[in-house]
Amino acid sequence: MFPWNLFPFNKEMKNMMQQMKPEEIEKYVKDMLSKMLPQNMQGMVNPSDFLNKFHTGDSAAHASANPDQLQSSVFETHDHIFVRIPIIEEDWLKKMRLYHTSNQMIIEHIPNSNDKHTITLPALVKKKGATASHKDGMLEIKIPKSIDMQFSEIDVTDKS
Repeated sequence: MFPWNLFPFNKEMKNMMQQMKPEEIEKYVKDMLSKMLPQNMQGMVNPSDFLNKFHTGDSAAHASANPDQLQSSVFETHDHIFVRIPIIEEDWLKKMRLYHTSNQMIIEHIPNSNDKHTITLPALVKKKGATASHKDGMLEIKIPKSIDMQFSEIDVTDKS
């Protein structure tokens, strides 16, 4: 039988994790990254820059960088493309219009009635089958991917 009382995730570990500050955790991760990188790569990769790629931060900080751009995230699975948009005001759901082409997502009328945002999708999608759901202030659009296996060969002619 496994000695579960020796497992590191017990009540004391839980209490310790709750008492840690995010700054302490970030400092620890930076220290570990700097120790793990080989000496000849120390000057090439800055652990702070590396961590910033994973930092989610709050949407207000992102909005200040480009106030005209709608905050969204796009990712794909084997079968679908997902677009997530934070909904700041509930009335956006009533006035917004969503459209998509084979490779773009178009969002109109949010935050202002004359706004139009275009998001390039990472893969081709099907015309039918898209769904949108709203939960906990996040609008998630799920679009099935299109498998385009039609290849056209191009002949190269020598004009010399």
